[in-house]
Amino acid sequence: MSYEDPRKMIYTNTAPPPAGTYSQGIMAGGFLFIAGQGPFDLEGKKCPDTFRNEVLHTFRNLEEIASAAGTSIQKAVRLCVYLLTMDNFKEMNEIFTEYFQKPYPARTTIQTDLRGFQIEIDAIVKL
Repeated sequence: MSYEDPRKMIYTNTAPPPAGTYSQGIMAGGFLFIAGQGPFDLEGKKCPDTFRNEVLHTFRNLEEIASAAGTSIQKAVRLCVYLLTMDNFKEMNEIFTEYFQKPYPARTTIQTDLRGFQIEIDAIVKL
């Protein structure tokens, strides 16, 4: 009896490579699970300087991985947002309403000790 792994790894060189032992994305059960992305370029260096630009660059990285799986971040059903400070919550929320259309993805926002950047987002996207 053979076992077929129901998961498929997604990797694209148009988004930053993983910084550890994890995949950029995994497809399983009709969904794409995208690992946390931040405002980093293809060499893993922090890009934008303003919070708004960090959010937009993070969305770009998420979109690149979603696109590699044949979907779009616009089909996200769940996002988890990690913020360095909740002082950025209002601006982050405003940017989300510009970027996503209703129905908005379910979302959790958590303050955490990010080092050298202000936002990270992971996502679950419908294929």
